[in-house]
Amino acid sequence: MQTVLTIAGFDPSSGAGVTADLMVFAAHGLYGTACITALTVQSTLGVRTTHATPDEIVEETLACLNVDIPPAGIKIGMIANADNTFRISDYISQLRLTHPMDSKRAHVPIVLDPVLRSTSGRELIDAPGISALKDRLLPLVDWVTPNLDELAALTGEATTRRGDLPRACEILQNTIDTRPGGHRVGVFATGGHLETPDDFLLLPSGEGLWLPGEWVVTQATHGTGCALSSAFLSRLVLGDPPREAALAAKLYVARALRTAAKVGAGHGPMNHLWPLHRVTD
Repeated sequence: MQTVLTIAGFDPSSGAGVTADLMVFAAHGLYGTACITALTVQSTLGVRTTHATPDEIVEETLACLNVDIPPAGIKIGMIANADNTFRISDYISQLRLTHPMDSKRAHVPIVLDPVLRSTSGRELIDAPGISALKDRLLPLVDWVTPNLDELAALTGEATTRRGDLPRACEILQNTIDTRPGGHRVGVFATGGHLETPDDFLLLPSGEGLWLPGEWVVTQATHGTGCALSSAFLSRLVLGDPPREAALAAKLYVARALRTAAKVGAGHGPMNHLWPLHRVTD
């Protein structure tokens, strides 16, 4: 049983955040642990308030888990503020010293889902936090999985058309410092709001790939980006190459959307645990 760690906020409706991540990990046969960066007050109708976890608790949680249950992979979601970003960056920097990219020991893949605001428009990280994310955290991770709005915020580039994605992904990759050994950050950009909902995968090598998407008509759309990045990480931990991991993550999310039951009055959660049940599309 391999362990994967989610560092993210807590969503009491379980559509996104650590509770959703833990379900995604379980659906892939992985054991999940969690470090909560913020408590949110929300439901399927939207986010009301957010309350950041004190950064010393974030630091203590990460250190405590690492001693007893070291992760084989890490997914980072909502961070909330700069203080938490610094603590998480320090933790990953230390982890990289233990498991560097060029080490013969197993490398720990790290996927960052840059959660900047909720679907209802509430900011989920402050301005200093965004700056810290760009300067301190992005150079430490292996993959970043932005949606169109997040990609635009991180690059300053327009991302309203299909043709915008490759350029914006390249700009993001090139603005992140290359780590020792020439390793660059990969970008898995989701195009769910494009006219044709295709995603774009920019490999660390610089090769770009379009991944065909499909529209799934449902109200169960809360936390789709969160689930995609967690499924992507899960497949990487299980040994899939990046392209195959991305395709498998897309298939997982599509089935989770198609088989979701109605929960709540707004945008409800997907069926995260569908692989553990017998379902009929």
